[in-house]
Amino acid sequence: MKGRTIRVYLIDGVPSGLLTAEIINWTGKVVVAPRSGLAGLKKRDEARRTGVYLLVGPDPDDPSRDRVYVGEADNVYNRLLSHDRDDSKDFWTRAAVIISKDENLTKAHARYMESRLISTIVNAGRAALHNNTNPDPVSMPEPDVADMEFFLDQVLVVGPVLGFAFLQPRANATLATRSSFELSVVGARANAIEVNDEFVVLKGGTARKEGVESWISFRKLRDNLVQAGKLADSDDPDFYVFTEDISFGSPSAGAAVVAGRNINGRQTWKHIETGQSYGDWKEALLERPADDN
Repeated sequence: MKGRTIRVYLIDGVPSGLLTAEIINWTGKVVVAPRSGLAGLKKRDEARRTGVYLLVGPDPDDPSRDRVYVGEADNVYNRLLSHDRDDSKDFWTRAAVIISKDENLTKAHARYMESRLISTIVNAGRAALHNNTNPDPVSMPEPDVADMEFFLDQVLVVGPVLGFAFLQPRANATLATRSSFELSVVGARANAIEVNDEFVVLKGGTARKEGVESWISFRKLRDNLVQAGKLADSDDPDFYVFTEDISFGSPSAGAAVVAGRNINGRQTWKHIETGQSYGDWKEALLERPADDN
């Protein structure tokens, strides 16, 4: 993977205000505005072009994650104004406008990008999608499809840098074999890997259903996983089973969900090859010469 340069310009001089983001030699551009800054966005020519946009804010059902609405328009700013008046979309606090600097995005291109962004967000599983439908990509000539897929790739690079982590693809379990871990506690057993700084508990592992009364840390997260069907009933009535690979922000988050109690994941997850705790394995990794890492 080669390095890339992303140029972020703070229009208002503050990180919470209007900003633009570009990748060198990419024809696209992302303009981000707080909902309270729509008046400032009105002055930007980019906002009145054909493009796609994201409305982003805390999910009312789970404030720990984002809720996202994806749309497209010939005049994005006018569409954002209509959403600002729409009580059914009261959740959003930021908008991201994605356009082409050379103004070559057509209505068909924008509709294609809208569909691909929706499917990307759904597949990543990191945010609640506010859209009621997931339209199929419009039919376009093969060269246009290739151009839009490249365009999308750049958006997926820029987005997480701007704080839109829900655009980061789901961690791929096949990418890691060396850093594999296991946890066996209170009858529950699970395997996990570390991929791209994410701790991923693998499909098929089990988690205790009845947590201890004193359990606080990540209990809401466990309940959300159950509600979403990512933890389901297993053959054993005392345990849930992971129905898919689940990314956690830390080893302790994954361990707490598996054990049903407050637990230090750095101590309890064991590296499969060495038998070291996650913490000891990480410490040994940091002490290696840079070339070995």
